[in-house]
Amino acid sequence: MKNAIPWESLRFDADGLIPVVVQDAVSKEVLTLAYMNRTSLEKTAETGETWFWSRSRQELWHKGATSGNTQRVVSLRVDCDGDALVVQVIPNGPACHRETYSCFAGITLESQDNLGEPDRFAILNELESLIAAREAERPEGSYCTYLFEKGVDKILKKVGEEAAEVIIAAKNRSHDELQYEAADLLFHLLVLLREQKLPLDDVLAELKHRR
Repeated sequence: MKNAIPWESLRFDADGLIPVVVQDAVSKEVLTLAYMNRTSLEKTAETGETWFWSRSRQELWHKGATSGNTQRVVSLRVDCDGDALVVQVIPNGPACHRETYSCFAGITLESQDNLGEPDRFAILNELESLIAAREAERPEGSYCTYLFEKGVDKILKKVGEEAAEVIIAAKNRSHDELQYEAADLLFHLLVLLREQKLPLDDVLAELKHRR
Protein backbone atom coordinates (compact mmCIF):
# COMPACT_ATOMS: atom_id res chain seq x y z
CA MET A 1 0.00 0.00 0.00
CA LYS A 2 2.88 2.37 0.71
CA ASN A 3 3.95 2.46 -2.93
CA ALA A 4 0.36 3.12 -3.98
CA ILE A 5 0.03 6.38 -2.03
CA PRO A 6 -0.17 9.22 -4.58
CA TRP A 7 2.11 11.59 -2.66
CA GLU A 8 2.30 14.04 -5.56
CA SER A 9 -1.48 14.61 -5.48
CA LEU A 10 -1.77 15.13 -1.70
CA ARG A 11 -2.13 18.65 -0.33
CA PHE A 12 -1.22 18.91 3.35
CA ASP A 13 -2.19 22.10 5.19
CA ALA A 14 0.18 24.68 6.68
CA ASP A 15 0.72 22.41 9.69
CA GLY A 16 1.55 19.45 7.48
CA LEU A 17 -1.77 17.74 8.18
CA ILE A 18 -4.58 16.28 6.09
CA PRO A 19 -8.08 15.42 7.43
CA VAL A 20 -9.08 11.77 7.33
CA VAL A 21 -12.61 10.38 7.39
CA VAL A 22 -12.52 6.87 8.85
CA GLN A 23 -15.34 4.66 7.60
CA ASP A 24 -16.41 1.12 8.47
CA ALA A 25 -15.72 -0.88 5.30
CA VAL A 26 -18.64 -3.20 6.01
CA SER A 27 -21.50 -1.04 7.31
CA LYS A 28 -20.25 2.15 5.59
CA GLU A 29 -20.85 4.03 8.85
CA VAL A 30 -18.55 7.01 9.42
CA LEU A 31 -16.56 6.24 12.56
CA THR A 32 -14.44 9.32 13.18
CA LEU A 33 -12.64 12.33 11.71
CA ALA A 34 -8.92 12.49 12.44
CA TYR A 35 -5.72 13.94 10.98
CA MET A 36 -2.62 12.45 9.46
CA ASN A 37 0.75 13.88 8.59
CA ARG A 38 3.23 12.31 6.21
CA THR A 39 4.76 10.10 8.92
CA SER A 40 1.45 8.75 10.22
CA LEU A 41 0.31 8.06 6.66
CA GLU A 42 3.52 6.15 6.01
CA LYS A 43 3.03 4.12 9.20
CA THR A 44 -0.57 3.41 8.22
CA ALA A 45 0.65 2.10 4.87
CA GLU A 46 3.45 0.05 6.43
CA THR A 47 1.43 -1.58 9.22
CA GLY A 48 -2.01 -1.86 7.61
CA GLU A 49 -3.54 -0.20 10.69
CA THR A 50 -4.50 3.43 11.25
CA TRP A 51 -1.99 5.92 12.66
CA PHE A 52 -2.88 9.57 13.22
CA TRP A 53 -1.40 12.85 14.40
CA SER A 54 -2.86 14.18 17.65
CA ARG A 55 -3.25 17.94 17.41
CA SER A 56 -3.88 18.24 21.15
CA ARG A 57 -0.91 16.14 22.26
CA GLN A 58 1.29 17.03 19.28
CA GLU A 59 2.36 13.44 18.73
CA LEU A 60 1.79 10.36 16.60
CA TRP A 61 -0.73 7.83 17.87
CA HIS A 62 -1.54 4.32 16.80
CA LYS A 63 -5.28 3.77 17.04
CA GLY A 64 -5.88 0.99 19.56
CA ALA A 65 -2.30 0.86 20.88
CA THR A 66 -3.57 1.08 24.48
CA SER A 67 -7.25 0.15 24.16
CA GLY A 68 -6.84 -2.72 21.70
CA ASN A 69 -9.47 -1.12 19.45
CA THR A 70 -7.32 -1.20 16.33
CA GLN A 71 -8.54 -0.49 12.80
CA ARG A 72 -7.38 -2.70 9.93
CA VAL A 73 -7.13 -0.67 6.74
CA VAL A 74 -9.03 -1.99 3.72
CA SER A 75 -8.69 0.96 1.36
CA LEU A 76 -7.55 4.56 1.19
CA ARG A 77 -9.04 7.16 -1.15
CA VAL A 78 -8.07 10.73 -1.94
CA ASP A 79 -10.63 13.41 -2.79
CA CYS A 80 -10.58 15.32 -6.08
CA ASP A 81 -8.63 18.27 -4.58
CA GLY A 82 -6.13 16.04 -2.82
CA ASP A 83 -6.75 17.70 0.55
CA ALA A 84 -8.79 15.01 2.31
CA LEU A 85 -8.72 11.23 2.69
CA VAL A 86 -11.26 8.48 3.27
CA VAL A 87 -9.86 5.38 4.95
CA GLN A 88 -12.09 2.32 5.04
CA VAL A 89 -11.33 -0.02 7.93
CA ILE A 90 -12.41 -3.16 9.73
CA PRO A 91 -12.68 -1.92 13.34
CA ASN A 92 -11.69 -4.14 16.22
CA GLY A 93 -13.93 -2.55 18.81
CA PRO A 94 -15.25 1.00 19.35
CA ALA A 95 -13.77 3.88 17.37
CA CYS A 96 -14.54 6.59 19.93
CA HIS A 97 -12.62 7.26 23.17
CA ARG A 98 -16.04 7.16 24.87
CA GLU A 99 -16.21 3.47 23.96
CA THR A 100 -18.93 3.95 21.37
CA TYR A 101 -18.90 2.40 17.90
CA SER A 102 -18.76 5.80 16.17
CA CYS A 103 -17.78 9.30 17.29
CA PHE A 104 -20.86 10.66 15.52
CA ALA A 105 -24.36 10.72 16.95
CA GLY A 106 -27.43 10.85 14.76
CA ILE A 107 -29.30 14.15 14.46
CA THR A 108 -32.64 14.42 12.67
CA LEU A 109 -32.68 17.60 10.58
CA GLU A 110 -36.10 17.16 8.98
CA SER A 111 -39.16 15.07 9.57
CA GLN A 112 -39.62 12.11 7.24
CA ASP A 113 -42.80 13.75 5.95
CA ASN A 114 -40.72 16.45 4.28
CA LEU A 115 -38.39 14.06 2.50
CA GLY A 116 -40.81 12.61 -0.03
CA GLU A 117 -41.26 8.88 -0.47
CA PRO A 118 -39.38 7.01 2.27
CA ASP A 119 -36.76 4.44 1.38
CA ARG A 120 -38.50 1.09 1.79
CA PHE A 121 -35.18 -0.61 2.57
CA ALA A 122 -33.91 2.02 5.03
CA ILE A 123 -34.50 -0.33 7.95
CA LEU A 124 -31.87 -2.71 6.55
CA ASN A 125 -29.30 0.09 6.58
CA GLU A 126 -30.29 1.00 10.13
CA LEU A 127 -30.06 -2.60 11.26
CA GLU A 128 -26.67 -3.13 9.63
CA SER A 129 -25.29 -0.07 11.42
CA LEU A 130 -26.90 -1.04 14.73
CA ILE A 131 -25.51 -4.58 14.56
CA ALA A 132 -22.06 -3.18 13.76
CA ALA A 133 -22.30 -0.93 16.81
CA ARG A 134 -23.37 -3.83 19.02
CA GLU A 135 -20.41 -5.91 17.83
CA ALA A 136 -17.99 -3.08 18.62
CA GLU A 137 -19.46 -1.94 21.95
CA ARG A 138 -20.76 -5.26 23.34
CA PRO A 139 -23.33 -3.67 25.70
CA GLU A 140 -24.34 -5.90 28.61
CA GLY A 141 -27.71 -7.57 28.17
CA SER A 142 -27.82 -7.09 24.39
CA TYR A 143 -28.94 -10.07 22.32
CA CYS A 144 -26.38 -9.12 19.67
CA THR A 145 -23.65 -9.14 22.30
CA TYR A 146 -24.75 -12.65 23.29
CA LEU A 147 -24.58 -13.86 19.69
CA PHE A 148 -21.18 -12.32 18.94
CA GLU A 149 -19.67 -13.63 22.15
CA LYS A 150 -21.01 -17.14 21.50
CA GLY A 151 -19.43 -17.02 18.06
CA VAL A 152 -20.15 -18.16 14.53
CA ASP A 153 -21.48 -21.61 15.43
CA LYS A 154 -24.26 -20.08 17.55
CA ILE A 155 -25.07 -17.53 14.85
CA LEU A 156 -25.22 -20.25 12.18
CA LYS A 157 -27.49 -22.31 14.40
CA LYS A 158 -29.88 -19.38 14.75
CA VAL A 159 -29.88 -18.77 10.99
CA GLY A 160 -30.74 -22.44 10.45
CA GLU A 161 -33.47 -22.38 13.09
CA GLU A 162 -35.06 -19.25 11.67
CA ALA A 163 -34.93 -20.62 8.12
CA ALA A 164 -36.78 -23.71 9.36
CA GLU A 165 -39.35 -21.48 11.08
CA VAL A 166 -39.91 -19.62 7.81
CA ILE A 167 -40.58 -22.93 6.05
CA ILE A 168 -43.07 -24.00 8.73
CA ALA A 169 -44.85 -20.62 8.61
CA ALA A 170 -45.16 -20.85 4.85
CA LYS A 171 -46.53 -24.40 5.08
CA ASN A 172 -49.06 -23.14 7.63
CA ARG A 173 -50.23 -20.49 5.14
CA SER A 174 -50.07 -17.88 7.90
CA HIS A 175 -49.05 -14.42 6.71
CA ASP A 176 -48.64 -13.11 10.26
CA GLU A 177 -46.43 -16.04 11.22
CA LEU A 178 -44.41 -15.82 8.01
CA GLN A 179 -43.91 -12.08 8.42
CA TYR A 180 -42.61 -12.57 11.95
CA GLU A 181 -40.29 -15.47 11.12
CA ALA A 182 -38.97 -13.83 7.93
CA ALA A 183 -38.03 -10.77 9.99
CA ASP A 184 -36.16 -13.03 12.43
CA LEU A 185 -34.32 -14.70 9.55
CA LEU A 186 -33.28 -11.39 7.98
CA PHE A 187 -32.03 -10.10 11.33
CA HIS A 188 -29.91 -13.16 12.03
CA LEU A 189 -28.60 -13.15 8.47
CA LEU A 190 -27.41 -9.56 8.99
CA VAL A 191 -25.67 -10.65 12.21
CA LEU A 192 -23.95 -13.44 10.26
CA LEU A 193 -22.84 -11.03 7.53
CA ARG A 194 -21.33 -8.76 10.19
CA GLU A 195 -19.52 -11.66 11.87
CA GLN A 196 -18.08 -12.61 8.47
CA LYS A 197 -17.26 -8.95 7.64
CA LEU A 198 -19.27 -9.19 4.42
CA PRO A 199 -21.08 -5.94 3.51
CA LEU A 200 -24.77 -6.15 2.68
CA ASP A 201 -23.84 -4.03 -0.36
CA ASP A 202 -21.87 -6.97 -1.74
CA VAL A 203 -24.90 -9.25 -1.45
CA LEU A 204 -27.07 -6.66 -3.19
CA ALA A 205 -24.43 -6.27 -5.89
CA GLU A 206 -24.54 -10.02 -6.47
CA LEU A 207 -28.31 -9.84 -6.88
CA LYS A 208 -27.95 -6.97 -9.33
CA HIS A 209 -25.32 -8.92 -11.26
CA ARG A 210 -27.60 -11.93 -11.52
CA ARG A 211 -30.45 -9.78 -12.79
